Amino acid sequence: MAQRTGVWLVGARGSVATTVVAGAAALAAGLAEPTGCVTETEPLRRLPLPDFGDLVFGGHDIVAVPLRKRAEQLVAAGVLPAPVTAHLGAALDTADREIRTGTRPADDAPQARHADALAADLVSFRERHDLDTVVVVNLSSTEPAVDESALPADPEQLRRALEDRADILPPSSLYAYAALTADCAYVDFTPSTGIRLPALRSLAAARRLPYSGRDGKTGETLVKSVLAPMFTRRALRVRSWSGTNLLGGGDGATLRDPGAARSKTESKNQILESVLGHRVEGETHIDDVPDFGEWKTAWDHIGFEGFLGVRMTMQFTWQGCDSALAAPLVLDLVRLMATAHRSGASGPQTQLGFFFKDPVEPCVTALAGPSHPRAEHGLDAQYRELLAWAASVAR
Repeated sequence: MAQRTGVWLVGARGSVATTVVAGAAALAAGLAEPTGCVTETEPLRRLPLPDFGDLVFGGHDIVAVPLRKRAEQLVAAGVLPAPVTAHLGAALDTADREIRTGTRPADDAPQARHADALAADLVSFRERHDLDTVVVVNLSSTEPAVDESALPADPEQLRRALEDRADILPPSSLYAYAALTADCAYVDFTPSTGIRLPALRSLAAARRLPYSGRDGKTGETLVKSVLAPMFTRRALRVRSWSGTNLLGGGDGATLRDPGAARSKTESKNQILESVLGHRVEGETHIDDVPDFGEWKTAWDHIGFEGFLGVRMTMQFTWQGCDSALAAPLVLDLVRLMATAHRSGASGPQTQLGFFFKDPVEPCVTALAGPSHPRAEHGLDAQYRELLAWAASVAR
């Protein structure tokens, strides 16, 4: 009998989450091809992955717009195909019934109360559907960065702080804490703080739970992760790299906040210095253009130096629909994380760096030891690491 896998989406009524639920239902019903799903390519499809039809969806959100209505809005925006979506109402309604009200930062109750309520939702979800594995995926809006050094580094100290205060953790980290206390695998698909806090990583290690992240690599940074290694391998020195991102929808509105935008640009800029081995001039800018709706455009200008110091340039433009780019990656990550969890994996799943702008690394704690290797950012190297892990699991 197939093992059903729980998928709990934080931000469950957003554009990406709605596209994930609708896409999984369409794939399970044979109404669409798995375009963009890496797990449906060889050799990853040979892994003992959960089928799309064995995924059971639920989630948290603070908005009340039903998934069926959100799907209608995405059809109107050209994100979801109307002929396919017309057959998915029952699947959307089933998932919608499993969405619970999330935590609101303005609530002044001790955060331990919120965390326990969130964890109880997860436990109830798992028990009601007889799920052996639940993967929590953070798809909520990007948050401003926090001062991590001001937060407790020990799980027990963190718990005491949560019992005393209403504002100790940002929402993304509170959801991560709830996921871990409910014994769920966890994926950070946004650049928010989430599980990166030392206390949460220590908690994941102590409970032997796997996690991965951060910030799904869907567009401009995906291209960077291919081009930057190209320059390095051809011994061409990159002198400058500047980018402008234009986007609308909820992401555009969220990233008007300078703090949230800074979290995003820091995540996007991780790759260049890591791959090139030196700092380059230039910045990444993000602008909200409401008229773009669910679509985004990125334009990059690269200045590089060739033989005898000859200066040259390269430019590229990337235009895409963020939800349609992100949804197959979320499905891939859920299937791979469920497989990793069932195989006994725990801690940071560095083999999944292929999917992220800012891949997790083993953390420096008493549990992790003194070694702190840098994350790999080149797409080809990340893909080889993913295949090597898959080969070890498939043995």
